[in-house]
Amino acid sequence: MTEFCVFTEPQQGATYDTQLSFAQQAETSGFDGFFRSDHYLKMGDFFDGSPGPTDAWTTLAGLARETTTLRLGTLVSSVTYRTPGILAIQVAQVDQMSGGRIELGLGTGWFGAEHAAYGIPFPPKRFDLLEEQLEIVTGLWATPAGETYSFDGSHYQLTDSPALPKPVQSTVPVIVGGAGLKRTPMLAARHATEFNIPFQPEDVVFDRWGRARAACEEIGRDPETLSLTVALTTLGGATEADVARRAAATGVDVSAFRDDHTFCGSADEIVDRAGRLIENGASRIYFQMIDMTDLDHVAFIGEEVLPQLRGA
Repeated sequence: MTEFCVFTEPQQGATYDTQLSFAQQAETSGFDGFFRSDHYLKMGDFFDGSPGPTDAWTTLAGLARETTTLRLGTLVSSVTYRTPGILAIQVAQVDQMSGGRIELGLGTGWFGAEHAAYGIPFPPKRFDLLEEQLEIVTGLWATPAGETYSFDGSHYQLTDSPALPKPVQSTVPVIVGGAGLKRTPMLAARHATEFNIPFQPEDVVFDRWGRARAACEEIGRDPETLSLTVALTTLGGATEADVARRAAATGVDVSAFRDDHTFCGSADEIVDRAGRLIENGASRIYFQMIDMTDLDHVAFIGEEVLPQLRGA
C-alpha cells in the first residue's frame, strides 16, 4: 500500500515550534510521515530565512517525543555535515526516542554556499564519501550486540567500535535519492531500502526507477525489496483562488509551476497525477509544501486528496 508523507524545507524560515505545529497537523490529517530537508542556508531571494536554520536531527529528536504515529526522517542529510560514526549514534538515539519511527535519507550534498557560510568542508569527491558512509552506518547498526565493528576505507577508518547504541528497528530504513543515471541507482540497490526521485517529470521518474530495479537484479537483489518513491512540490486548493494565494505566499508563478513534475490544482487534479505514479510503482509519495505556516494546506491535501488515493 502506498504511503503519503509531507516534505518540508525549514531552512527557508521556520522555528522548531512552526515545524511542530506542521507535523502535528500532518499527523491529524492522516499523513504517514514528516520529512524535512537538512540544510543550513535559505535558497532563493523570496524568503529571508529568518529566524535562521534549525538542525535536522535536533528537530527530529524533538518531534520524536511530540508525535505518535508519523514516520520521521531527512530527505536528505548531507555526508559533509557529520562523520558516519556520529550520524549512526544520532539516528539510533532518535529512533529510540520515537519508538522506532525514524528513517535516514543520505546524500552527497550539493549546496556549496551553506558550507562556506558555516565553515563546513565541501570536498570534491563526495560520492565516494556517500558510499563509505552508507556502508559504515548500516554496518554499525547490523553488528551483533557484544561484537565490534571496524572499517578501513579511503576516507573513514573505524577501529573496534562497540557499534552502540542500537536503534529500536531491526532495520532503519535508508533512503538514497537523485536522478543520476548509473551510480545513484547502484548505490540504492546496494545499500538502501528506498530509492527516491525528487522534482522530475514522469518519464525521468519511471526511467530511473527502472534503472534501480535493473541494478538490483545485477547484484542478485530482489527488486521488490527496494521501495520506489517520488517527491514533488505541491500547491493545492479547493479553488483556483486558493492555489493562486498559496503560490503568491511562496513566490511562485502558477502558470510556470503547473507542469508534469509538480502537484498543482484541485484535489481531483492532484489525485489524477498521483494516481499515475502509484500505478507505475510508487510505494510512497512526498508532498513538498514550502509555506510551513499554512496548516490549512496540509489539511486540504490530507483530508481531500489522501482518502481518494487510499480508496482507489
